[in-house]
Amino acid sequence: MFRLNTLLISTLCITFSACTTNNEKAISHDEPDQFIVVLGNVQDAGYPHIGCERKCCSDARKQGRSGFVSSLGLVDKSTGSRWLFDATPNISDQLHALNRWKDDKSEIINGVFLTHAHIGHYTGLMYFGREALGTRQINVHVMPGMDSFLRNNGPWDQLIGLRNIELHLLSNGRSEDLGNGLSVEPLIVPHRDEYSETIGFLIASQNKKLLFIPDIDKWSRWDRDLVQLVTSDELDYLLIDGTFYQNGEILNRDISEIPHPFITETMDLLHDLTSDQKQKIYFIHFNHTNPVLDIDSEARKTIVANGFNIADQGLVLSME
Repeated sequence: MFRLNTLLISTLCITFSACTTNNEKAISHDEPDQFIVVLGNVQDAGYPHIGCERKCCSDARKQGRSGFVSSLGLVDKSTGSRWLFDATPNISDQLHALNRWKDDKSEIINGVFLTHAHIGHYTGLMYFGREALGTRQINVHVMPGMDSFLRNNGPWDQLIGLRNIELHLLSNGRSEDLGNGLSVEPLIVPHRDEYSETIGFLIASQNKKLLFIPDIDKWSRWDRDLVQLVTSDELDYLLIDGTFYQNGEILNRDISEIPHPFITETMDLLHDLTSDQKQKIYFIHFNHTNPVLDIDSEARKTIVANGFNIADQGLVLSME
């Protein structure tokens, strides 16, 4: 039976230069030895959005609110290991945040796991190159389509040629052992696969399992049943696609060309779950038009009132 551990799950701003919630309250630094931290929760182009002068972004600029692109960090304090899930345009600040758990002997990062080849999820790799960090053999875990994309297109092929990064092939449904009881399993999901396949990740410790799916077209198009996943005892957390709150947010584009499950649709799908089961759900990857980014919005209040959660930037989830 799932229970929310309020001592080990708290909203942190850590060392971010910007937090979506602007939460500057003092918080406990007594994190567990193994945990997930939300390093960003916004869609690929960030928040406020480039070129957006609508109220959603103009208000954010006036109020000094901003958010980093969707990414997770997996930390094992007992070994000093840290892994990044998706390499975003905000990778500099996100790695700086992870440095809070870095000791003098630690690598810059133990590895990066990429979900797909949309700009917010892989372009942070460029900062590993000779113009920036000039890293040596950073492990980057990818599916075959992403592997081919990076090897056959610049500037990514230069990162490989100069050995700034070293690609490691993933296989759908095959778990990768990270050591000390931690593992990562890629799961293919339906999405717009212009340049690579799209995957989510099942991140597991000896005691907890977390499913991370920042992008998916619609739950009905997946070969797995979301309701069954939530109601099973296998998963403790699900950080899932919350790009749009509801239909009608996009004014200048055909939303059928950018399909995502609306948060309202997902809440309807999971309406009959128990309170404990709903508490497993954390929405993430918000478009700049999504009212959830406003902490005083009715949308955010509705999500919480219905028993679900929002993956605010800085959220820590225990894997112990």
